Amino acid sequence: MMKNFRLLIVFVCMCLLLGGCKKKEPIKEPKEEVKVPKQTFDQKPVDTHEGQVRSLLTGKWVDEAIAKKRPIAIMLSNVKIAVPQSGIENADVVYEAPVEGGITRLMGIFENFQGLEKIGSVRSCRNYFIDFFMGFDAIYSHFGQAVYAVPVLDSEGVDNLNGLDNIGDTVYYRTSDRKSPHNAYTSAEKLEAGIEKMGFRRDYKEGYSGQFKFNSDDKKEIDIQGTDTKYVQPGYFINKPWFEYKQEDKLYYRNQYGGPQIDEATGKQLAYKNIILQYTPWEYYDKNGYLNINTNTGGKGKYITNGKAMDITWKKENQFDPTTFMDANGKELVINQGKTWVCVILDTYEERINISNELIDYKD
Repeated sequence: MMKNFRLLIVFVCMCLLLGGCKKKEPIKEPKEEVKVPKQTFDQKPVDTHEGQVRSLLTGKWVDEAIAKKRPIAIMLSNVKIAVPQSGIENADVVYEAPVEGGITRLMGIFENFQGLEKIGSVRSCRNYFIDFFMGFDAIYSHFGQAVYAVPVLDSEGVDNLNGLDNIGDTVYYRTSDRKSPHNAYTSAEKLEAGIEKMGFRRDYKEGYSGQFKFNSDDKKEIDIQGTDTKYVQPGYFINKPWFEYKQEDKLYYRNQYGGPQIDEATGKQLAYKNIILQYTPWEYYDKNGYLNINTNTGGKGKYITNGKAMDITWKKENQFDPTTFMDANGKELVINQGKTWVCVILDTYEERINISNELIDYKD
């Protein structure tokens, strides 16, 4: 009996020993939850032009305080004795048109002329230039006028600073480096004084949206389909100007009288992103050669940018309205951002124009 009891105790001890040797299962620790941040997208584009708006003259971003003000359209002499002009590099748009005797006169349209101490030389008005500047809602600066311009200058809404009027001494001054009439100049300070004295409206009129329609893409320019154009020669008789395209900066550089046309103040050659040739009907007013250029009938033209030229047309609803330029499909022309030079071409001299990759030598 005692023997059997001992055997039972031994058996129980062995079972307990074997049970204690059983492999333990590893304790599973809870996995730590990794929180992935949710990706968010800002639906509003980043505004990098705070306090700026598009210029109505160049399509570029400029300070709102500058962009809202009416530009100044200044008549500039372009005869050989009067070049180089001063301040012309600051003009955002330049109009060139023939006057009597085969010479051309320029009209620079300035958005920001602040700080300029010498602009000119300033010359007299021709009536068709009035039609052009009124399309920009500009204030007009000129020193005298042809007789045919007088009734137009007297029209309602034509704000002008005439060097021959009482305001002349306020706005203009003469230099001693050139002979009269090629030595009349103005400045930013004098222009502002004249505008204030005359009480002209300083900001664009309500609802005015500009003459040109610009490409709104700041990163991609318009490359038009058209004729390869390294040189543009408008065919004017006396100054024989030409523009030469440079691929490095995609600008057309202005030349006349056999060499580069520069700004006297900076020494830099004038350069433009856009060139527009505007063909116009015309006739003589009288035997003195004064031109009656029709700015309202409409007609053909050319638009040149980035080494290409294309056919366009133009029209005007009313005399003082902006000129509308259209492509071959009749849609409003969209031009590249930047400065623009407009050559007004008498339509009977269209054959003198050279738009090609070769410069021609005019014999007359």
